[in-house]
Amino acid sequence: MQDLKRNILLLAPVLLLSGCVNPFAPRLTHQMENADLIITLQATPDEVLQNFKVAYAFRDSLLYSNLLDTGFMFVFFDPNQGTSGMFVSWLRNDDLRTTGRLFRHFQIIQLLWKSTIYASMDSTGGMADISKEYHLTLTGKDSDYMLTGRAVFSFRKGPDEKWRIVCWKDESDL
Repeated sequence: MQDLKRNILLLAPVLLLSGCVNPFAPRLTHQMENADLIITLQATPDEVLQNFKVAYAFRDSLLYSNLLDTGFMFVFFDPNQGTSGMFVSWLRNDDLRTTGRLFRHFQIIQLLWKSTIYASMDSTGGMADISKEYHLTLTGKDSDYMLTGRAVFSFRKGPDEKWRIVCWKDESDL
């Protein structure tokens, strides 16, 4: 009986610690490869772009939706429209639906913001523009894509003091 009690006491810490394992939590690595994937308060336009990167990395549509202003518009050039192509745009709901499909289709999405081409803020501090180069890697079950390009983001500071994207214009070469 003494041996049984001693064995239970020796195993108790192991059993307690194993009860704290969350099988749904992402595995931690010793390499801090994703150390920059921290959610910010969106107190600046740069913090919005940081959250954009996090939303893509974790395929988090709720976080992504909080980046977009209610009047959001995405603009891109479609070479297949008209006789020689034309700019096409869609609004917030279309963008959220499209981004949701992107998040469901690809298992790994890695967005790297490259150099800033320009950044400006209006004199009131309520509107800003940033033009960035990016590198986007999309890894799916059956396909992988590596895209590079340029994007111009227009931001507005909301009544809650958070910045959000009002317009995203893709200026990537085809």
